[in-house]
Amino acid sequence: DIGDIIRGRDLYRGNSKEKDKLEQNLKNLFKKLYEELTKTNGELQTRYQDRTGNYYKLREDWWDANRQEIWKAITCEAKSDDKYFRESSSDKGGTYDKCRCASGNVLTKFDYVP
Repeated sequence: DIGDIIRGRDLYRGNSKEKDKLEQNLKNLFKKLYEELTKTNGELQTRYQDRTGNYYKLREDWWDANRQEIWKAITCEAKSDDKYFRESSSDKGGTYDKCRCASGNVLTKFDYVP
């Protein structure tokens, strides 16, 4: 799940070296973001200060702010009839146009992007 990986909750379960590399890359990215955000804003420095270097609060806020854009990027090449879920005989919900709900919203409330 991309959201959990970004937020540091559930890391990639593959090769342990790749997992460590991924986590270090995320720490470095969020450290840079933290440094940029806090250059001129002491309030953000207080909010996101993290002595562990994991920046979990920043990661959480970043994901909340960007999850819709991530989903749009993942599904930008989806064809009109592509579906994220298959319909079953009891559930005719599924997804509609380009892996989106009938309302046009992306399915980020599920927070699971394979």
